[in-house]
Amino acid sequence: MSDSKKRLIVVGDRVLIQPEEGEDRTKVGLYLPQTAVDTQAVQGGTVLATGPGNPVSAPTELDEEPWKIGRSGSEPRYMPLQARIGDYAIFFRRAAVEISFEGDRYLVVPQAAILTLVREEDESSEDLLPF
Repeated sequence: MSDSKKRLIVVGDRVLIQPEEGEDRTKVGLYLPQTAVDTQAVQGGTVLATGPGNPVSAPTELDEEPWKIGRSGSEPRYMPLQARIGDYAIFFRRAAVEISFEGDRYLVVPQAAILTLVREEDESSEDLLPF
């Protein structure tokens, strides 16, 4: 095998998360109730990468037969995910899949399993509640 550098590519509506371990208060200041921590119902971590989102077809292709769709040479279109790199995510632990990549431990979580995101405020944060 060659010594080429490998990279991890997240697909679909999945999010790659660096998990935060074992405390009831997260690094971003959220308090997780002891019942949630004990049963590992929820967990938190930092979003490291996201997939492109859910694939959607172009409106002009809706009337086409399924075998003709995609032959026009158009690029695939995706509905983007809400999670962004750097967000802190609270998610259902049961939905996460643990992986190890080049010695580091990560969790791959479907966006539907994410309960809430904490994001640094900036101009593009119009989708967040002002708490």
